[in-house]
Amino acid sequence: MEAIAKVSSIFIYPIKSCRGISVSHAPVTPTGFRWDRNWLVVNYKGRAYTQRVEPKLALVEVGLPREAFLDGWEPAETSYNMVIKAPGMGVLNVPLAKPQAVADGVSVWEWSGSALDEGAEAAKWFSDYLGKPSRLVRFNAASETRPVDPDYAPGYKTMFADLFPYMLISQGSLDALNKLLKEPVPINRFRPNILVEGCEPFSEDLWKEIRINKFTFQGVKLCSRCKVYAFSFCIFLYLL
Repeated sequence: MEAIAKVSSIFIYPIKSCRGISVSHAPVTPTGFRWDRNWLVVNYKGRAYTQRVEPKLALVEVGLPREAFLDGWEPAETSYNMVIKAPGMGVLNVPLAKPQAVADGVSVWEWSGSALDEGAEAAKWFSDYLGKPSRLVRFNAASETRPVDPDYAPGYKTMFADLFPYMLISQGSLDALNKLLKEPVPINRFRPNILVEGCEPFSEDLWKEIRINKFTFQGVKLCSRCKVYAFSFCIFLYLL
């Protein structure tokens, strides 16, 4: 079958609501690309912060080592870090090796459970940056699960992503939108995981099964975005 589009970019957002990373390749898992929305910034009650209430998170830059995107790669105890930067702040290094401390009572939208606590240094960094008590936590896949909406994808799960493991958008749809706007918006306003090109605008709205190399994804739901991310024409996916 002839391809009707090709993948032009892959984006990963390690910390929910912080800036994403554009990568050339990434390991695929049932809960999303590896490292995508693995971390979350929470308040003193353990409730998730998002850009909706803390827009300064949009300025937080996150970097991961190149090795982190190799299939089967695991970090050594202290050799590899997630590097976090923001205006007016020093650099924060968070080890990719999983922490031992557990934070109970973490919640994001409808889900609540325990998570791994990244410690006092990360807590101080985000508390200083946001100006209020905060902590950085990591999804604990060893003990927790977060099911997606069973009306659309029964039996599937995700980490700290809003709804489903993957989100796809086409360049044609973005270009069509920008023709209607006085000030064009960039792709990062929509925070997709997969950007494709070569198809007609909004054709992805109708895709039910999407094959990328050896992987098959199921299109399950159109994405509606809040005012922070503008209106959207993305489609949510999960890995079959």
